[in-house]
Amino acid sequence: MDQVAVLIPCYNEAQTIHKVVEDCKMATSQYQTTIYVYDNNSSDGSVEIAAQAGAVVRHEYQQGKGNVVRRMFREIDAQCYIMLDGDDTYPAEHIAQMAQAVLERNADMVVGDRLSSSYFTENKRPFHNAGNVMTRSVINFFFKSNVKDIMTGYRAFSYEFVKTFPVLSTGFEIETEMTIFAGDKNLRLENIVIDYRDRPEGSESKLNTFRDGFKVLRTIFMLYRYYKPLAFFSLVAVALVLVSIGVFVPLVLIPFLQTGEVERFPTLIVCGFMVLTAILSLCSGMILDTVAQKSRQEYESKLVAACNEKKRLLLRKKESHYA
Repeated sequence: MDQVAVLIPCYNEAQTIHKVVEDCKMATSQYQTTIYVYDNNSSDGSVEIAAQAGAVVRHEYQQGKGNVVRRMFREIDAQCYIMLDGDDTYPAEHIAQMAQAVLERNADMVVGDRLSSSYFTENKRPFHNAGNVMTRSVINFFFKSNVKDIMTGYRAFSYEFVKTFPVLSTGFEIETEMTIFAGDKNLRLENIVIDYRDRPEGSESKLNTFRDGFKVLRTIFMLYRYYKPLAFFSLVAVALVLVSIGVFVPLVLIPFLQTGEVERFPTLIVCGFMVLTAILSLCSGMILDTVAQKSRQEYESKLVAACNEKKRLLLRKKESHYA
């Protein structure tokens, strides 16, 4: 079991991966560290370069960052995990500070906050800037959190987080999923301001602004329904009732008060069904909220099991050291 494991997802980063690995080795010299590069079908020699730099290279053949993260979290055991991209946009100098938050202050997830430092001046893609701000605002509003940077790929995790986090996403929406999961499960989260630098010239981003942006918004929508079912289905119920009233009053009620007759029976029936659907939606939200509460209780049991497994691994490591 490593004290610190540095996890670097990599897809065609031949231009920068050697420097990233070397910087990570220097930044983690005070810890017992293994640097893992997880290749995701690179075709530009990234694998060979990472191995030459001294990293342990492993492979994930299903394309997508979420798939890479799933593989990394399954295979690696460490007291602290540091994850950063292989494009040299995140300075490795912050690793020690982030590891300290996990190892000494029991943080479950540490978020490398780019948005409070140099991101808006370094990043040359304006839609990325607006998208990051919008995503942060939406998640903090709906999930009552205070995360400074939702989309950052620079994070630190505890063993308990890694071994209990169910990875559902396959692509770049994985960061959004992690953040929402930590907030819902009341895990300890820290924001650490980091420097950010744009990709070097010739290095190409794998993130598609609009396609991946829509995936992130869809993930937020799906997870809000999953983690906050009562609030979600209550909003649906309120919307249905408001639409029903907006149709019923001018087209059915007012003519009825004027003439004493219902002139639009189909409209009346549709409005009635919309109100019934609103009631069903509210009841569904109440039932699913109970299920969500039960899921949170079960998660606490998983945390205890992960803690016990961590102690067992540390004890085995200690025994093997003395042997």
